[in-house]
Amino acid sequence: MVRLRASRGLLLTIATIAVGSGFAGGPAVAAASGTFLSHQALYELSLVRSRGANAINAARGRILYNFYGSACEGYTSEFRQVSELNSGEGKMTLSDLRSTSWEDGAGKSYRFKIDTRMNDSNAPPVDGTAERSGDHITVKLKQPVAKTFNLEGNIVFPTEQIHKIIDAARAGKSLLELTVYDGSDNGEKVYNTLSVIGQPIPGDRSIASPDPSTANDRMKALTRWPVTVSYYDRDAQAKDGEQTPVYAMSFELFENGVSRALVLDYNDFVISGALGKFDVKDSKPCK
Repeated sequence: MVRLRASRGLLLTIATIAVGSGFAGGPAVAAASGTFLSHQALYELSLVRSRGANAINAARGRILYNFYGSACEGYTSEFRQVSELNSGEGKMTLSDLRSTSWEDGAGKSYRFKIDTRMNDSNAPPVDGTAERSGDHITVKLKQPVAKTFNLEGNIVFPTEQIHKIIDAARAGKSLLELTVYDGSDNGEKVYNTLSVIGQPIPGDRSIASPDPSTANDRMKALTRWPVTVSYYDRDAQAKDGEQTPVYAMSFELFENGVSRALVLDYNDFVISGALGKFDVKDSKPCK
C-alpha cells in the first residue's frame, strides 16, 4: 500500500496477521493439535520508523479481529484495519480494509471476501472460493472478475499456515517455508513465505510490556514463541539470486493461536500493533 495490509489470514495475521496479516490471514487461529480459542482482539497501530523513498511522517490506526469456530464447523475470521498515513506536506491517506473468511478444519476449503477503501475511492471487491483437490487448488472468483483457475504445488490456506507454524515451534524448528494463498490483491496472488521461529517463552516468565492477553487467566500459563513471517511474491523474479519480501510480520504467537506484540514491516515504514483489548468468546466444542 501505501495501502496498508496485514496477512489477510495472519496477517498475522497478524498478526493476520496477522499481520492474518495477512496481515491475510489473521492474528488468531490455533495449532491443529491444540485447542482453538474464539476471541476478539483490538490492536492499536502506530509508526515505529520510516525509511526509503516512500517514507512517511506519521501513522495511526486500528485492527479489529474476530475469530471463532471449531475443527468440526470450520474457522471464521472477521478482520478490519483502518489506517491513516501522513506523508508530509498535507498529504494524508486513509485506508479501510475489511475481510471475512472461512476455512474448513481440514484445510481443504476456503471462502473469502475482501473490501478495500482508499480515501474516497473504493477498490473492486475480491470475492471467491478455493477448493483443494489432489495436488492442486481450484479458485473460483466472483469478483473483481468472474474466472476459474488452478493453483499448482504444495499450497496452504491461512489457518493451516498458522497450524504448521505452531507445530514447527513445538517440534523445536527455527525455520519453516510455506506457500500461501489467502485471496489477497486481485484474488490471484500466491506468496512464498519464510517463518523464523524463536525460542519458546514460558507463560510464567515476567513480561516487560504486558497487555490484556498476558493478563487473561486463560492465557497466563501458555507458552508462546516470537515469530517473523516474510512474504514473497511467488511470481516475481529474484534479482542477483535474492528477493526482497513484499512485507513481513513479527509477533508473539501463543500455543492456542492468539498473537500479541505485532510489528508490520512494509519496507518503507514499520508499524507496531499493541494489543489494547482482548476478550475470550464462547465456542462450541466438537461432539
